[in-house]
Amino acid sequence: MSQDPFIKRHIGTDERGVSEMLRTIGVRSTEELIEQVIPDAIRLKKPLNLPPQGMSEYQFAAHIRAIAGKNKLYRSLIGMGYYGTATPAVIQRNVFENPAWYTSYTPYQAEISQGRLEALLNFQTAVISLTGMEVGNCSLLDEATAAAEAMLMMYALRSREAVQQGRNILFVDENIFPQTFDLLLTRSEPFGIEIVCDSYDGYEFSGREFGAIVQYPAANGAICDYDDFAAAAHSRGVLVAAVADILALALLKAPGEWGADIAVGSTQRFGLPMGFGGPHAAFLTTKDAYKRNMPGRIIGVSVDRLGNKALRMALQTREQHIKRERATSNICTAQALLASMAGFFAVYHGAEGIRRIALHTHGHAAAAAAALEKLGYETAARNFFDTIEVAADADKIRTAALERQMNFFYPDKERVRISFDELSTADEVNAIVALFAKAAGKRAPVVKKIAETADFPKNVLRSSPYLTEPVFQRYRSETDMMRYIKKLERRDISLADGMIPLGSCTMKLNPAVTMLPLSLAGLADLHPFVPADQAEGYRELIDELSKDLATITGMDAVSLQPNSGANGEYSGLMVIRAYYQSRGQGYRNVALIPASAHGTNPASAAMAGMRIVTVACDTNGNIDIDDLRAKAGRYASELCCIMVTYPSTHGVFESRIREIVDIVHDNGGQVYMDGANMNAQVGLTNPGYIGADVCHLNLHKTFAIPHGGGGPGVGPICVTQHLAEFLPSHPLVETGGENGITSVAAAPFGSASILPITYGYIKMLGESGLRRATETAIVQANYVASALKGEYEVLYTGETGRVGHEAILDLRHFRKDYGTECADIARRLMDYGFHAPTLSFPVPETLMVEPTESEPKAELDRFMEALVRIKRECEEIRDGKADADDNVVKMAPHTAAEGCADDWSHPYGREKAFYPLRRLRENKFFPYVSRIDGGYGDRNLCCTCGILYETE
Repeated sequence: MSQDPFIKRHIGTDERGVSEMLRTIGVRSTEELIEQVIPDAIRLKKPLNLPPQGMSEYQFAAHIRAIAGKNKLYRSLIGMGYYGTATPAVIQRNVFENPAWYTSYTPYQAEISQGRLEALLNFQTAVISLTGMEVGNCSLLDEATAAAEAMLMMYALRSREAVQQGRNILFVDENIFPQTFDLLLTRSEPFGIEIVCDSYDGYEFSGREFGAIVQYPAANGAICDYDDFAAAAHSRGVLVAAVADILALALLKAPGEWGADIAVGSTQRFGLPMGFGGPHAAFLTTKDAYKRNMPGRIIGVSVDRLGNKALRMALQTREQHIKRERATSNICTAQALLASMAGFFAVYHGAEGIRRIALHTHGHAAAAAAALEKLGYETAARNFFDTIEVAADADKIRTAALERQMNFFYPDKERVRISFDELSTADEVNAIVALFAKAAGKRAPVVKKIAETADFPKNVLRSSPYLTEPVFQRYRSETDMMRYIKKLERRDISLADGMIPLGSCTMKLNPAVTMLPLSLAGLADLHPFVPADQAEGYRELIDELSKDLATITGMDAVSLQPNSGANGEYSGLMVIRAYYQSRGQGYRNVALIPASAHGTNPASAAMAGMRIVTVACDTNGNIDIDDLRAKAGRYASELCCIMVTYPSTHGVFESRIREIVDIVHDNGGQVYMDGANMNAQVGLTNPGYIGADVCHLNLHKTFAIPHGGGGPGVGPICVTQHLAEFLPSHPLVETGGENGITSVAAAPFGSASILPITYGYIKMLGESGLRRATETAIVQANYVASALKGEYEVLYTGETGRVGHEAILDLRHFRKDYGTECADIARRLMDYGFHAPTLSFPVPETLMVEPTESEPKAELDRFMEALVRIKRECEEIRDGKADADDNVVKMAPHTAAEGCADDWSHPYGREKAFYPLRRLRENKFFPYVSRIDGGYGDRNLCCTCGILYETE
């Protein structure tokens, strides 16, 4: 075959390099190492039932184009939260298709993340401005999950008196999108929240409500005046959340101005392709008083060591890795790449451009409504933004529309909804009017001109300004916009710059050949609620991917609906919960969670209404079997499940995992396996073979979907046969099990448009390639652990002294021995051009390193050289050769501006600060800001971008 196998391009180290690493490790072969790493009892005895060899890149590119071609691209005016939009080419080319943007990590290391932090701050500023609120986050998963987060936020904000009164009713206006209502049902049930669905304009509060949710504009398109409703709610101590259309807010009174306490919604209309449902960036904004209860990431403005403004994630103590089951924020539920794109859309268009698009959208809806009324059709609302609901014979209209390759939404047999958008034209309006005229047996009036005006009543018309900050006024030409994007790009470290050795996060290659299909119209432009025969390509891909993931995990059924790893955890637990409820054992609610578990585990369990019992770990970091057996026995009558990560969060294949599984099963519980470390299992063992009942997968880790600055992600769940019937359903599209739980995401197949990445990764690797990728990841981790011996000790190893696919370097003695901390080492690595490993997780003052299979040995050697050199710098502090306070480690990172300044006050030289290794002269990354004062940013929270321009 003339074409190179994909595996040769994916694996970073060649055979010679692997042999060198094996010699350093002290084994003769990869197989010998694997035998020392993975217990024999759980090793697969035969290869996975997948094609032995994978497709070439060329073959896959042709294959995925053929699949995309099977989707029928009708014009979808279905609306329901998903609309046609024009992604500016400058954003598509320079952000969406640019590895410098899509391969970056969550901005925990803020000093080397200033570019994407500014992009996210722009997004935050835009949604705060348009919703008329005071604070906001920089993205949630989708509109439906954002509404659910608002519900839980209002529930948590109940006064002590309200809690004592048992206020547990959420009012939801009946005119809401069905997928949003369905997800509210899912999230409310574990908390005992009762949902009352009724009409807002006739509802009388009973005194038992804590919150209310309304759609703005309503699902049928109506623009409602909620002023009196909000006032009535507040008079009874009830908070109000608005599910708002971000584009409509350019014309309509902002939710914050008519009394809403929280506003949520999707920014899909801001240049994000529909993509059969996602990913898209949702938002949540609220009042300043409620900021500590707000979910998601908050980007805040702080200062660095030199007094310069600097950005960082603020109020991180709310986050799940810190507060665990008491967290109010889960930053793993974000869509950072899409939020950056939506923010750039607002920057590129500015207030006048967004208003123009809104007027264009409304004008076409108004023109269609007027023409249909001339034909004798009645519309549901006098005032509407983009959606008109027409009383008509739905079957007749559907048939006529499909003949013209148009999709509308049909709530029932007597109503048709049509949602116009940025792409609407006068010709399209006339085509719609013509098909309605034919159905009525009348001659169609011709719409000759679209009047782009907002003729709304004054009480709902927006009068306040928005997007007034300088960034939304400067970049109108493509040249300016391109340069602005590139300016921010240069302030960040991504995989385009070098290795990101983050343990547990698996920052591996995101193959370009799997990323290119995301721009294909056949995949990007499909509405998630189109008829099934228009999505044959997607259905084929989804079915085939589900089958492959089931094979890889040893499970029987798969749901691709969960749109993040954390959402996958939650979904798996809710499926287990439904299983027990079906057996009359709904009282089983105890989740056993090891002390070493990811913070998302207890947070997800708490959301699923479970009682968390912590299981201790022994001195080697393994689950304490005696403690597990005792607690499983003590809670046997209430035991629901154990949540176990394998290999463990400490990076070790625990040899007694089958015993752990048996203990839980023997006491009536289910085994949930966290798939965060699946990168060390694929092809060698799997959750089903080990005995798990359900697992979730992080497709953005093991299966090569990019992290995108902290999202998108996909977190599918794989289950054994007895749980399959409970897989998540959807109110509008058939999916899930026969007795499936209500939906866990707005779209039936979650973030479908990025599934081709994982699909291609599996198809191009084949069985042998998947196995080799896993083996190489384990080899490279053990190489780092072995090569650093004598310099950095590994905290946890297995019984044979080996690690899995990651190694925890112990720096707990650095504070005593050198006067430096783990965070100092992380920041000094920035001067050497590296993103730091995972910092102080799962053990404080440690670095967790995961090299992955796609990094070359030379890069691993450069990284270890930097670590050793930094340790020498620490020794200089210990030995008195460097100042105890003013030294290269504690002053790191060093910016180019500081190095070029006339005044250099440090006792060490510039070369030591900036070029500690000669090779850095060839390719040097300069952090844009120096060490950031996180406390200042939290004490003086500012989460809009206007402050960045005050000193210009």
